[in-house]
Amino acid sequence: MAKLVIVESPAKAKSIQKYLGSGYEVTSSMGHVRDLPAAKLSVDVKKDFAPKYAIIKGKEKLVKELKQKAESSDQVFLATDPDREGEAISWHLATILGLDLKDNNRVTFNEITKSGVQTGMANPRAVDMDLVDAQQARRILDRLVGYRLSPFVSQKIRRGLSAGRVQSVAVRLIVDREEEIRAFVPEEYWTLDAKFFNPQRKIINASFTGDETGKVKITDAQQANAYLARLQNAAYTVASVKKGTRKKSPAPPFNTSTLQQAASNRLGFQAQRTMRTAQELYEGVDIQGMGATGLITYMRTDSLRISDDARAQANAFIEQTYGKKYLPDKPRIFKSRAGAQDGHEAIRPTIPSLTPEQVKGSLTSDQFKLYSIIWKRFMASQMAQCLQNTVKAEIRGATPEDAAAGKYCVFTASGYSVKFDGYTALYDDGSDDEKEGKIPELSEGDTLKNKELNANQHFTQPPARFTEATLIKAMEEEGIGRPSTYATIITTIVKRGYVERSAKLLRPTELGEAITKLLKERFPKIVNVKFTAQMESNLDNVGAGEADYIQILHTFYDDFEKTLSKAKEDMKDVKITLQEDVTDIPCEKCGRMMVIKTGRYGRFLACPGYPECKNAKPLVTETGATCPKCGKKVVEKRSKRGFVFYGCEGWPDCDFSTWDKPTGENCPRCGKSLFRKGGVISCPDESCGFTKKAERKKKEAKTDE
Repeated sequence: MAKLVIVESPAKAKSIQKYLGSGYEVTSSMGHVRDLPAAKLSVDVKKDFAPKYAIIKGKEKLVKELKQKAESSDQVFLATDPDREGEAISWHLATILGLDLKDNNRVTFNEITKSGVQTGMANPRAVDMDLVDAQQARRILDRLVGYRLSPFVSQKIRRGLSAGRVQSVAVRLIVDREEEIRAFVPEEYWTLDAKFFNPQRKIINASFTGDETGKVKITDAQQANAYLARLQNAAYTVASVKKGTRKKSPAPPFNTSTLQQAASNRLGFQAQRTMRTAQELYEGVDIQGMGATGLITYMRTDSLRISDDARAQANAFIEQTYGKKYLPDKPRIFKSRAGAQDGHEAIRPTIPSLTPEQVKGSLTSDQFKLYSIIWKRFMASQMAQCLQNTVKAEIRGATPEDAAAGKYCVFTASGYSVKFDGYTALYDDGSDDEKEGKIPELSEGDTLKNKELNANQHFTQPPARFTEATLIKAMEEEGIGRPSTYATIITTIVKRGYVERSAKLLRPTELGEAITKLLKERFPKIVNVKFTAQMESNLDNVGAGEADYIQILHTFYDDFEKTLSKAKEDMKDVKITLQEDVTDIPCEKCGRMMVIKTGRYGRFLACPGYPECKNAKPLVTETGATCPKCGKKVVEKRSKRGFVFYGCEGWPDCDFSTWDKPTGENCPRCGKSLFRKGGVISCPDESCGFTKKAERKKKEAKTDE
């Protein structure tokens, strides 16, 4: 009988089966098979937070099949992803299948290649219960906060809201940045920008930096004009030229957060799109002539470590392709940030010699783009430095009168030229923000001719709103969440309407600001950056076997429960109304402007004077169409299962309803409103019979998913 290997996804199973051969059967658990049921808290607070797990709905048949396969196999290996989540899935599987947790039946693959799979299978171990406990602690913490705090927030602001242990802190970062922008007071400043001709009639760009007294900051037009007056009829001379050489080192290979940042900045990928594509590259892609092959190492890592074997392969490719001079004098070792987990290597290609162009025909567009930047960044990290020749010239301008009095204005021109391109021959990581370019030849004592001199007004700018890339960077720097959670956090806060995207920028909604204000006032620890970072550190300690997760849960929850009870008591009669929920529809009974509320069956209009005035009525969304039967308005409605349909506002007197969407157009034959179903627009009056093909909308250029 074959040995059974259980992984998380079918794609990964297919890749691993190729390397293990006929003596093994590789099957998939399709992710988690057991979890805390969503219908209730599922955590027994009185019994040391004992979780009450259950088979995930819809996976009963799969679990039954896994049990049958396990019973008929010689041995079972648990090969879920090599992280906390994967360790927890292996533990759940071992529990369900009745495996001995002390047996060495847990294997991990840092890369889905022949050597990676063989190495993993040759080094089985027992399920790491410290990692399992760390994952359980995180899951229970999030469940406690979500299920205890969300009802309170919903009651005070709007039905159906949720608050999360980490997502609320991410929203706070965005809200705090918005408040900084609002409070920002711009300051005026001016620059003097000049263009000079050198003796060979080449143009030199230079900027004013000061005068005979030293550096000068120009703060207003009067000061700028005074310097322009001083420079009328001035002569310009090169006072000094400093030449040097600087070295630019390549950036390290990607870890999870830097990959997400680069994919956002370079490719316009949202974090979720990046991680989904990276998962595909890790699990394996059918490569022509190679079969199912994992192209990158495990993509959830904050380490910058590289194996000696991978470095050797990269060096061989670099020397063969670019020449030996493109290799560094000694191996380049990158240091991971403090507190980073070093369980996996940095994200790198599994086969360094396999270029993006070689596999392009076998990859989707997203896979090719992501593999390209991973491959280039890794290969560049193993290459020699870029050497640049730098030039900095000081140019002095003065009229004869000023010169006689020892007065002058100073302009600076700087630039560089590439002496040796090094790693930039393959990949320019954009690590410097230099705006300088090449500068024509200059020598001390050269006389320059003034071509152009302009005074330009500027104002200091407020801090920029977060993009996905900068938010991920901020979360990493603050220790909020972990790299594997960033994509989920951002997706969640946008989906729930706490944050909205404007182009690539993230800005808080009124709802997000209201929730953040409430949490800051009543639950300061929940949205405290340092407190959340310390909790992440505590969970890391659990995973390292250095802390007891039950004690951590008690310490957090006991204080949290007291805070929640006090908030409920203090705010029992308080209801927060959002401006976005206020309508211009007056209440027929008391005249107040009605507000939008959300109930069990969706949104409705209610009087804000409740309980004095209990008036309420359905919220009607007009479509602009008229009923083909009675001529009244067609409005948007929802079925009992929540599906949108369209019907006459005169119901039940008029029974017209349709799933087809109103177009806002009228029939050219009979004048009735037209409706669209799929790619066809038609008149609802069968006796008319007018139809036409719907025009396809032009696809807009997409930078985000």
